[in-house]
Amino acid sequence: MRTPAERAVGLLADPPDEPDLSAGYLDLLGPATEPPPSLAQSAMRSTFLPQIYEKVWRPAGFNLAKGWPIGPDTAEEHAMARDWLGLGQPGESVRPALNVLDVACGPGNVTRALAAGVGADGLVVGLDASATMLSRAVSRSPGPRPLAGAESLRDLPGGARLRRRPTAQPHARAVAEAASQQPRAAEDGGAPVCYVRGNAVDLPFRDAAFDAVCCFGALYLFDDPWRAVDGMTRVLKPGGRLIILTSRRPFPVPAGPIGREVRRRAAGFTGLTVFGDGQVTGALAERGFTGVRRRRYPLMQLVAGQRA
Repeated sequence: MRTPAERAVGLLADPPDEPDLSAGYLDLLGPATEPPPSLAQSAMRSTFLPQIYEKVWRPAGFNLAKGWPIGPDTAEEHAMARDWLGLGQPGESVRPALNVLDVACGPGNVTRALAAGVGADGLVVGLDASATMLSRAVSRSPGPRPLAGAESLRDLPGGARLRRRPTAQPHARAVAEAASQQPRAAEDGGAPVCYVRGNAVDLPFRDAAFDAVCCFGALYLFDDPWRAVDGMTRVLKPGGRLIILTSRRPFPVPAGPIGREVRRRAAGFTGLTVFGDGQVTGALAERGFTGVRRRRYPLMQLVAGQRA
């Protein structure tokens, strides 16, 4: 049986010759130079925030934005995500064996919650650009830890190297050896998880690779959120489901040049986009999603739909 990392490599549009799994996740970015991050993006990539994100930052901030104590708490939010994506629930004897993508997964709290609703033959991939967030995600997941001192695939057991073969998928012994360091299936029989460091706007996966895609608490951080939605649509199979938890503007901004300038300046300074009530649902409808639905909270909104 193929490992989670082997299966994740098989979903890539352009698999690398030498997959780097030395940190416990599949690193597709390496030390590449990136444009200066916004204020919000800098916080997400810091070493401090991943330590408090799951226990303090996300529960407190998101629950308040959802109208706590009236709005749903984190557990209810996760259960709703599994339901709207057509997954099972923890403890159910039969859960669908689907490929699920968690975009901008952070420390993996939502990724693990999704895995609990997928059968053991499925796969949940958590993708993020932050190495610090992914290190936290790997440390919180069941399974072996990364090998100390391994900087690339050639440093892993046996010094194995993977070469591209014109007639075969790049799933060789080298990937299997490196992949042994990846998180495994959840202890309750949920799906195995593989974490990938990659670009959440320009997703590295092939077309129609996933049965379900989730993006919680990240769309408002992207410089080009609509391009990100295009990418999520592209990697989703026809009939697959998409769910997005993002910001919501509780009051209208004046239309015209003044309103546009206010939104532009606010987004430019903070790096956050605050979406109006019809923007995200409209974006899904424009991309051919059916059954689009939304749940509004004071400062957030949950939007989902099914790709035609």
